[in-house]
Amino acid sequence: MSITSFTRGQPSARPKVTTHTILEKKSRHELITCLTAYDYATSRLVDEAGIDMILVGDSLAQVVLGYESTLPVTTEEMLHHTRAVRRAVKSALVIADMPFGSYQGDEAEGVRNAVRFLKEGGAEAVKIEGGAKRADLVSRILDAEVPVMGHIGLTPQSLHKMGGYKVQGKDLAGVEQLIKDAVALDRAGAFSIVLEGVPREVAAMITQEVAAPTIGIGAGPDCDGQVLVFHDLVNLSFAPPAKFVRRYGDAAALITSAVQQFKADVESGSYPSDEESYHLPRNTKLELEAIMNRKQMKAYR
Repeated sequence: MSITSFTRGQPSARPKVTTHTILEKKSRHELITCLTAYDYATSRLVDEAGIDMILVGDSLAQVVLGYESTLPVTTEEMLHHTRAVRRAVKSALVIADMPFGSYQGDEAEGVRNAVRFLKEGGAEAVKIEGGAKRADLVSRILDAEVPVMGHIGLTPQSLHKMGGYKVQGKDLAGVEQLIKDAVALDRAGAFSIVLEGVPREVAAMITQEVAAPTIGIGAGPDCDGQVLVFHDLVNLSFAPPAKFVRRYGDAAALITSAVQQFKADVESGSYPSDEESYHLPRNTKLELEAIMNRKQMKAYR
């Protein structure tokens, strides 16, 4: 019996997205979609909506764990969330962010940690921040059979070095450095490069210059694809949105309304209703009533 005979008459599943899929999309001039996600439920919804790539971003430090920046999140925390995402995703390419401190020091340690995200976390690629200075590390991680997504421009793990969350590449020296960084990552073999917080014109130049697909976030519409933080997308970030954020829904309002209504219903006694309650089978109820009646009769004696 052929494999097709098992699926005849059923809707075909979306093909699995791989790093090769992403590279092919650029060659076909097809735009790439990417969102962050950090748990089973969100990842399942994002995957079923047809998003190409799911990034288990270190932004979970802020939007899930409540830290003030991405710096405190640990490798173990990232692995924990990556595993949850992996359990939900069937089609999208799952990429794990390597957190601050997991690769900035010893390259051998960086390679070991990258391998952990595939072996223990179930990711299919990792993302690291930094340009030309990370090229050797990218090559070594690739030698360990781990695909790498690069990330240049506004790199949140370099928050203190950059003096805050500032747009990068606004002068000629900055533009030149960004191009050098992108080319270095491309030559090292990164399958895609995130461009964050850079002028649209610079992102367009880089996109034309490199073979790797560029994924923009605050980098204008000329990149090969776009990524946003899921919590920004649906108004769950509890912070003023950045200029580049477009909110597509208001989950905060939806959740708040639902919780307030639950509170009101409980306090008024309208929840749960009789229809929302379980009941004894008729025979058990009659037996129990008989027992209670006998007890009452004894009490009167």
